[in-house]
Amino acid sequence: MLSVGQSGEDHVFLQTVFQQSEWALCPGSRWRLIAIPTVTSARAALRHSRIPIVLCQCNLRTGVWQELLEQAECLPDPPCLILTFRLGDDRLWAEALNRGAYDVLAQPYDGEEVVRILSMAWLHWNDPRKSEVRSSAPLTMASGM
Repeated sequence: MLSVGQSGEDHVFLQTVFQQSEWALCPGSRWRLIAIPTVTSARAALRHSRIPIVLCQCNLRTGVWQELLEQAECLPDPPCLILTFRLGDDRLWAEALNRGAYDVLAQPYDGEEVVRILSMAWLHWNDPRKSEVRSSAPLTMASGM
C-alpha cells in the first residue's frame, strides 16, 4: 500500500496496524506500507510498480487528490484510492465517491476501521471478475451501438 502525504505520526500508527492486526478478510496477505511524502513521487511509484491501494491525505493542496485519481484511473490495473482527512464533511465524502475514489477514512484513525476499509479495498482490487468486466466492457458497448 502506498501512503501519500501522511504525517510521521500517522505512518507510525498505520505501520502498527499493519503489524499487529488480524486481517481476517485477507488471510495469508502480507501488507507493506510505502510512505511517500508528495503526489509527484506517488505518481512515479504508480508508473513503476503495481500498487493495489493508495491512501492519500486529501488536504495536501487543492486539486491534488483529484489529479492523482485521474492519473491512477489511466493505469492498466488502477489502485483503489482511499482519501484521508482530519476535518471532512459530507460534501467531501460525496465528491470523492462520485469521482471514483474507493472510500474515505477519517482521522485520527481507528485501527478496526483502517483494517476493514483496507481489507475491502484489497478484496475489490483482487476480484477476478473485475478484470473480466473491464475487458468485456468495450466489446459490450461496441456491440450495442
